[in-house]
Amino acid sequence: MKTKAELALTWQTAFWLIVTAAFIVLFVLLRGVLLPFVLGMALAYVSDPAADRLEKLGLPRWLATLLVLGLTVGLGILVLILVVPIIVNQIVQLAEQAPGYLDFLRQRILPEVTQFVARFGGPHDAADFQKTAGAYVGSVSSWIFGMLGHVWSSGLVIADLGAVMLLTPLVAFYFLRDWDVMIATLDSWMPLRHRSTLRTLAREIDGILAGFIRGQATVCVIFAIYYSIALSLAGLEFGIIIGIAAGMLTFIPYLGAATGLVASVTVAFIQFDDHTRVAIVAGVYIIGHLIEGNLVTPMLVGGQVKLHPVWIIFSLMAGGALFGFTGVLLAVPVAAVVGVLVRFALRQYLNSNFYDNRVEPLPLVDPGEL
Repeated sequence: MKTKAELALTWQTAFWLIVTAAFIVLFVLLRGVLLPFVLGMALAYVSDPAADRLEKLGLPRWLATLLVLGLTVGLGILVLILVVPIIVNQIVQLAEQAPGYLDFLRQRILPEVTQFVARFGGPHDAADFQKTAGAYVGSVSSWIFGMLGHVWSSGLVIADLGAVMLLTPLVAFYFLRDWDVMIATLDSWMPLRHRSTLRTLAREIDGILAGFIRGQATVCVIFAIYYSIALSLAGLEFGIIIGIAAGMLTFIPYLGAATGLVASVTVAFIQFDDHTRVAIVAGVYIIGHLIEGNLVTPMLVGGQVKLHPVWIIFSLMAGGALFGFTGVLLAVPVAAVVGVLVRFALRQYLNSNFYDNRVEPLPLVDPGEL
């Protein structure tokens, strides 16, 4: 027979498993409409420290919220007005020149790779490779341009973007205005017996999220500006869109710089006959990666973000595969929560009789980064 304590623990475990399962099911069913709410909550979370400072200066919460979001949205609109026309122009140019790039790949790159294959695999393997690669390049290009044309002509992108841009500031306003009240309410719902432990876990999660989201977002903006300006000064075609994309991908360890490096060097190799110009473009990314990894990220993000690069990449891929773009946005926060809970569970295990059945408990051991 189980004791009352064991029965209570069993019921508590069952209750939280049911709540978690219901939340996941609800998220799956509503994932198509959650994007503005996820973005609004993220914007409110990032803006909360600024609103708290204004509130301490004597402003009412609603006015502090209005000022912070007004400044944020205003800067966003200004950036869109200044940058979007340039990005659209470069996208149009890329679409016009893409067939020429594909022909370049077929006529120059593909023969050189085929010769390399022939040298090590023989003429038969080289012929098979050339046939397969040529068909693959053609099919991929047809699929990409067909998909872009269908999405653009259907107007779905414009409609979804308009809905997100209208709803996100509104959702963010209400979240930010009532943020402290919501946090206090959630705190009052915590089980009294475990409130101290849960508050400790919540503070650890908040520290990780604050360090990663607020700090890493600043890093992304800094290097989006750096890469786009540096590549444009180097004379690279589509330098702005490549630089912005590489900067925004900086939050994925190593992938942002690697993606930008491959894309920019490929375009430079096609555009320039001078290998010195290609080396300059590559140097932009090498210098940027060194500055980002050794100076900017340690200064803005710090060492409190206990998220292993492999764990971040896996969570982003899993979130995107399961829930699309909304899953990508939620991947890092969920990974942070899971990481904190797993480290806590591991500390409890290392301090339990399951790990060592000695009479005296072991001291808590920090297992390190997940």
